[in-house]
Amino acid sequence: MLTIDRATYDAIVAHARRDHPDEACGIVAGPEGSDRPERLVEMVNAAGSPTFYEFDSTELLELYKEMWDRDEEPVVIYHSHTATEAFPSRTDIGLASEPGAHYVLVSTRDGGNNDGPVEFRSYRIVDGEVTEEEVTVVDELSN
Repeated sequence: MLTIDRATYDAIVAHARRDHPDEACGIVAGPEGSDRPERLVEMVNAAGSPTFYEFDSTELLELYKEMWDRDEEPVVIYHSHTATEAFPSRTDIGLASEPGAHYVLVSTRDGGNNDGPVEFRSYRIVDGEVTEEEVTVVDELSN
């Protein structure tokens, strides 16, 4: 189960809407071994595509160095789908390389850049196997 605070949830959704019609992507880092998504880092979609996302390799390397220095790990890896449901594509599954991370997908297919409902779903992806998990949004993460 993914437990995420309202501010982070809202920021991920806002990022997905802002980048629509291109896919948005980012990482929420947290203390190693904690499963606490605490620090949102919006990333650039280097592909600049409505059907594919790719982290900029230089930006991603810098983020990993920063996380290592801070004893953090990627707790959530997120991106948006702009024309399809919030379910991992074959490409998404193939790129999933963090077995401990929650893979969040936000679909902006119905509302695009506008306010309104979005589909926000989370998955565990390990060795190509996709398992959907419950998402709980809380006001604040408890200590």
